[in-house]
Amino acid sequence: MSLRTIALAFVGLVVLTSPTRAQQKGADAVLASLDARAPVYAGIARQIWGFAEVGYQETKSSALLQEQLRQAGFAVTAGVADMPTAFVATWGSGKPVIGIVGEFDALPGLSQDAVPTRKALVEGGPGQGCGHHLFGTASAAAAIAVKEWLASTGRSGTVKFFGTPAEEGGGGKVYMIRAGLFRDVDAVVAWHPGDLNQVTRATTLANISAKFRFHGVSAHAAAAPEQGRSALDAVEAMDNMVNMMREHIPQETRIHYIITNGGKAPNVVPDFAEAYYYARHSDMRILDGVWDRIVNAAKGAALGTGTTVDVELMNAVYNVLPNDYLADVMQRALDRVGGISYTAAEEQFAVELRKSLVGAVPPPGTEQKVMPPETGVSSGSTDLGDVSWVVPMVEMTAATWVPGTPAHSWQATAAGGMSIGAKGMMVAAKTMALTAMELFGDSAHLAKAKAEFGRRVGTFTYVPKIGDRKPPLDFRK
Repeated sequence: MSLRTIALAFVGLVVLTSPTRAQQKGADAVLASLDARAPVYAGIARQIWGFAEVGYQETKSSALLQEQLRQAGFAVTAGVADMPTAFVATWGSGKPVIGIVGEFDALPGLSQDAVPTRKALVEGGPGQGCGHHLFGTASAAAAIAVKEWLASTGRSGTVKFFGTPAEEGGGGKVYMIRAGLFRDVDAVVAWHPGDLNQVTRATTLANISAKFRFHGVSAHAAAAPEQGRSALDAVEAMDNMVNMMREHIPQETRIHYIITNGGKAPNVVPDFAEAYYYARHSDMRILDGVWDRIVNAAKGAALGTGTTVDVELMNAVYNVLPNDYLADVMQRALDRVGGISYTAAEEQFAVELRKSLVGAVPPPGTEQKVMPPETGVSSGSTDLGDVSWVVPMVEMTAATWVPGTPAHSWQATAAGGMSIGAKGMMVAAKTMALTAMELFGDSAHLAKAKAEFGRRVGTFTYVPKIGDRKPPLDFRK
């Protein structure tokens, strides 16, 4: 081999390896920046934790995140898709367009102090039992970090932060999709608080929910019962029929309900009663058939009790469509970031909290590890499922709760309100930032992710199940 050939080979090697070193340096800078701002982001998350605003009522939470993004140079469009607390924050121009999703709604009835024993701050009040105060804050932190990296490197591309309200039963993202807000996005990066550090390759449960309102005729329950037509009888008849139906539907189906209104006094035949139903399955096609039978049970209950029934669809979300290629990209990022370590005080908090947990609890120290990817079917439902059917999406969880803590619990609210939640939040922020940087840095990633997306979707055409209905802005009132 001639000296000239060797020289040319060396130049080629430098060209090939220099971007890797540059990327390494850029990633180090982004991680350092996020570490430096961790106390600020912890404070923002704690404020939203304290606001504890339920779906479509997250006025202060949404405004706080919008302000952080405006200060970072993002252009913010608020009140999108007919939802006052929904917004899109944009920075940059051109392709690719990478979306980062944030949530911020709380759950009814999960008020809890940041202590390891049950202690409601407001008895019966709402609380961040699913960690969405951490969700929105970490996603905003990641978006800001990516924006600063793009600006410092002079790369073209656009980062969009989607502030999505009412994930807990309100389906905010579905209305944003219907409004075309995800139309130009090339990939979406997301996460969710949890008890493990884990990239997900799993699907979820599609979910349809509605309120069934029965109307009857009131009468004195003792003096003239024959003149009454009980709306409560209709609710109970519907519930009985649905409960009998459970034996004759696919066993993976989940159906749950509450009676939200059963009348006002025992001696008055109720002329109004209401039941609120959820039904879930990992295949929307199967769920559609189950839901039709639930609606027919309501109609039959009305017919048999001499009442009428109105059905208001509250929400309908698809199961998540996984993207293994994007999961591989995020896995590399999470492996680099790693888990968290507890201080002595945090360890004591965890020890005390574990006493209240039920079932098999992961061993102490699990929060320090990166777990193998989640596969199969997750038991939850999310409007991120709809996002995944219109654009390639990837998601992870971070150990913001003591390992073994279930979502929608007071224990989750407690851990999410103290330093354990804040530490896990930054694992997510760092991982999402590195993932988005990788997608901006190599167009081949998006091409492969889109190819997989196309194969998985096939000939299916996504149509939102909400039809033309308006967002149910008062569904938590």
